[in-house]
Amino acid sequence: MKILARHLTADLFNCQNHQLDDNELILDMLKKILQDLELQLMSFSAEALDNGHNALMLTLADGHITLHVYPKMKYVALDVFLCQEDAEPDKLGQAIRAFFKPDKTKTTVLKRGDFGAPKEIKPKVKTKVAPLRKIHNTGAKVIRILARRNNNQQ
Repeated sequence: MKILARHLTADLFNCQNHQLDDNELILDMLKKILQDLELQLMSFSAEALDNGHNALMLTLADGHITLHVYPKMKYVALDVFLCQEDAEPDKLGQAIRAFFKPDKTKTTVLKRGDFGAPKEIKPKVKTKVAPLRKIHNTGAKVIRILARRNNNQQ
């Protein structure tokens, strides 16, 4: 199997960072992460789009990063594509998640290239839930269970 690149996509839900509409701050954060990970930035752009979200695109020597940030929804769609067989887009993704502080994250990692057999083309999908979200979800489940029990006893 010849892997040409690694591709990470992530949905960041209910981001706690209150500066989601500050493209300059987000670009500065991305540039610092790239510098820390020794990835070479070739060009970048940030645009405020008509429908209430911002699009940021960074072209790297070995790939790209795109972000679509929806400040009102507290949602960020992240795409990291690194053109190296041994690339670690997860490191970039973790640093970006640390900046946005989402309650819940859904991440998919793909190996891009020549896989040989079709059965080897399965993406790895992870879902992370922040501790406070887990507490909230557990509390909601307990309330539903108690409500059902109460209804069944009547």
